[in-house]
Amino acid sequence: MTAYPRRHRLFALALVPAALPLLSGCFSPGVSAAPEGGDARISIAMLQPPRSGLSPLSDDAFKLSRWSTAETLVVLAADGTPEPALAAGWEQVDDTTWRFDIRPGVTFHNGDALTVDSVVNALQHAIDASPRPRILNGVDMTVVADGDAVVVTTGTTDPLLPNRLSSPQLAILDDDAYTDTGVSPVGTGTGPFELTAVDGIVGATLDRYDGYWGDTALAAGIDVRFVPDGTARAAALRTGAADIVEAIPAGQAATIDENLLHEVAMPRTNTLYLNTANGPFADPAVRAAARAAVDRAAIVASVYEGRADVAEGLLGPALTWAADYRDESGYTDLLAARPAAAAVSGIPITLGTFTDRAELPEVAVILEQQLEAAGFVVQQDVREYQFIEADALDGKFDAFILSRATVLDSGDPVAYLASDFTCEGGFSIAQLCAADVDRAVSTASATAAGTDRQRATMAAEARVLATDAAVPLLHERVVQGESTSVVGAARDPRERLLVTAKTHLAD
Repeated sequence: MTAYPRRHRLFALALVPAALPLLSGCFSPGVSAAPEGGDARISIAMLQPPRSGLSPLSDDAFKLSRWSTAETLVVLAADGTPEPALAAGWEQVDDTTWRFDIRPGVTFHNGDALTVDSVVNALQHAIDASPRPRILNGVDMTVVADGDAVVVTTGTTDPLLPNRLSSPQLAILDDDAYTDTGVSPVGTGTGPFELTAVDGIVGATLDRYDGYWGDTALAAGIDVRFVPDGTARAAALRTGAADIVEAIPAGQAATIDENLLHEVAMPRTNTLYLNTANGPFADPAVRAAARAAVDRAAIVASVYEGRADVAEGLLGPALTWAADYRDESGYTDLLAARPAAAAVSGIPITLGTFTDRAELPEVAVILEQQLEAAGFVVQQDVREYQFIEADALDGKFDAFILSRATVLDSGDPVAYLASDFTCEGGFSIAQLCAADVDRAVSTASATAAGTDRQRATMAAEARVLATDAAVPLLHERVVQGESTSVVGAARDPRERLLVTAKTHLAD
């Protein structure tokens, strides 16, 4: 008996007028039919349209990953451990050389076989790209074929190379994807869903790929529409026009049945950076006074309406292992030895943040109240990020509020600690340069992936917090919307997965 796809639904006409132009034609009929014996199709309303034509060498790669159409040699488990994907296994030959065995029996969506040469070709295009995928910034890497394996050599020791190769920006596409005019993922991936059509910044269509090397997808396909307007995305979920909706705004959550909302802890921390090089916060005791003045719970309750996690450190609950190491004596002893808070009376400070994240100006208002209650005199400077970043990095503020991703493309937080808190860090808003912090971060950087690296990472976090250069405020969550018929949608803090082979709609 043939199973027909569920009828594609139009967004309800009861939407607010401002949202109507964005929704015209969304999830309308005319997409590919379900394969023989298939199930219903899944409709998705996504936050951002493609910026680079869905090239895997750009941030658009994360869309291809979330749709399970483009795959990498390696994937990451929930705890960040690398696991086999298109690479069936690997070994480290020496300090700078790794050998990855290519999985046999894999085909691209156009029918071509996955080969060692096609893997080398895809990785070489990433290495040669201009601009390079950011996962390869500062990385000297060569790739060559060797029998049934690909040998990857780095210029210096890179204990996280398997993690690095898990980045969606290093997805393996067929040779046909790479042309003189760009990279096209249409029909050239290896995942359980084949990308069959792209409608610019409007939407995309994917069908189940029955030749997939793993478990065949349970859904017949995916119909994607890009809906930047948060009110419109919320309406799509509320009216049943979309099955899965990315990033429901906190302000819209109250208008939606709570059973449709799923909060996902994100590896993103809102932090108050204190200028350790100049001004009043060059004094550790004054920094301690600022730390003591901050009421994190009040910020979470008022600005985020409870939809965030009070920060216990720089790394939040999205990194499930981080909290396990905060009870160790070395960690707690360092924090207990911080200077006592100075008595503050009338000390003027400048507090900066930016408008691009709607919550941050509100956070600044509350922080101003808390700091002034402790004796500081606060002058705010709030601008668009593009107009304030340079001043923040130049140390022109005494304090700065930043929403910062703590896990970069390798799935590891050490790069963030190095960038923000070491002497040579390229994003040092706190202007911190402390030998013990540098040593701790260097140790973590050189440690192989696993529990030893996790412990070394938390030792580095403790060293940073002991300086009071950064006062972590809260860890953000993203609110993902799912209709009650959705089964098995991925709720991924790294935002690499959304629909997998197991995701489907219940009857």
